[in-house]
Amino acid sequence: MKTKVIILAAGQGTRMKSRLPKVLHRLAGRPLLAHVVDTARLLSPADIRVVVGHGGEQVQASLDGQDIVWCWQHQQLGTGHAVQQAMDGIEADDRVLILYGDVPLIRADTLVGLLAVTRDTPLAILTSKLGDPSGYGRILRDAEGAIRAIREHKDATEAERLVTEINTGIMAVRGAELMRWLGQLEANNAQGELYLTDIVEKAVQENLTVGSLTVTDPYEVAGINTRVQLAELERVVQRREAERLMSQGVTLSDPARIDVRGHLHVEQDIYIDVNCVFEGEVWLAEGVLIEPGCVIRNSRIGPGTRIRAHSVIEGAVVQANVEIGPFARLRPGTELADGSKIGNFVEVKKARIGEGSKVNHLSYIGDATLGRRVNVGAGTITCNYDGANKHHTEIGDEVFIGSDSQLIAPVTIGRGATIGAGSTITRDVSADTLALSRSRQIERPDWKRPVKKK
Repeated sequence: MKTKVIILAAGQGTRMKSRLPKVLHRLAGRPLLAHVVDTARLLSPADIRVVVGHGGEQVQASLDGQDIVWCWQHQQLGTGHAVQQAMDGIEADDRVLILYGDVPLIRADTLVGLLAVTRDTPLAILTSKLGDPSGYGRILRDAEGAIRAIREHKDATEAERLVTEINTGIMAVRGAELMRWLGQLEANNAQGELYLTDIVEKAVQENLTVGSLTVTDPYEVAGINTRVQLAELERVVQRREAERLMSQGVTLSDPARIDVRGHLHVEQDIYIDVNCVFEGEVWLAEGVLIEPGCVIRNSRIGPGTRIRAHSVIEGAVVQANVEIGPFARLRPGTELADGSKIGNFVEVKKARIGEGSKVNHLSYIGDATLGRRVNVGAGTITCNYDGANKHHTEIGDEVFIGSDSQLIAPVTIGRGATIGAGSTITRDVSADTLALSRSRQIERPDWKRPVKKK
């Protein structure tokens, strides 16, 4: 018996007040649909089918390259109609799991439990109990507790609306029954749509047991229809992520003020101050300290490194005991060796800074290789771009570069050389030499400062 997953993602999401398809709005830095697809993959299904409609091309592009069967619902005629569009290739003995692209926090363990229910019945639905079930379809049971129907809120009577057990929309159905029941659906309801939930009554009419599994965490099955709901779930996700980090040995100065928008891999004894953002894949080694307001994206940070306030790091590899910032920017391709230092208002791009080397103030180092124990003075620039091509700067071990120097690439500074402050270096500099490039200073004792005319 194969498991096949159908994810409904065709809705326009008008309450989001956005031109962007609802399932592409981001939660923890990733589209809502991506969360659902990733969870579905944990079940190792035979295939994943995503039903798209409004903005379908954008939705496809967001998951480009992934092994997904795309199905189109060109007219929005209800959930039952949406599932009909994904039935090509579904076989009689398949187990079909139906998910929703705007219900991002569903857990794989829950879905495994729901699929297990279908061993004894062809239909199993996921339910939950809410203090305020307004807007949700109600689970109607008989005196023995057996499910008899699902009544949509708009079609429910006053008595039925008092029921607090709701339909999450998520269900598992055997292929043969799903094909048969979908063909029997009619649009006899307030919305004039084909409701997928009507298959429950079809099962009851055939004297089949409708299985169920109840979720205790309401956030796991919470759908997102408005930006307010999106913001609420964002804080839920971030709080859970904060708790995970703390359980693994990370100290957070305020668990309510951290945002992880991807995957943050941590070791123990890490300290993270407030308002830090982590995006993509980030690795923090033991003993890392991060001061407030830092943004780290797709980078590896080595043990004992200190990242001072308001630094931005992207695509960088940082070794042990490095000091960065405050207000530093590390761009993709940056490599910082052990004990190196990048100071305030320094930008580094596609450059390797050697062991123990320092770039302390107000400098730009791009397309360069620095050796060991190099000292770069304030205001130094590697001039790597000629307007058409990028060129490399090579700086040997123990070089001293005076402040306000410009190194016009391609250029090589030999080991132990000294560059005098204020120099513009256009040719290679030999090892253990002093290179200067300055205009002669003059003084005019008879000079008078201009004054403003009255």
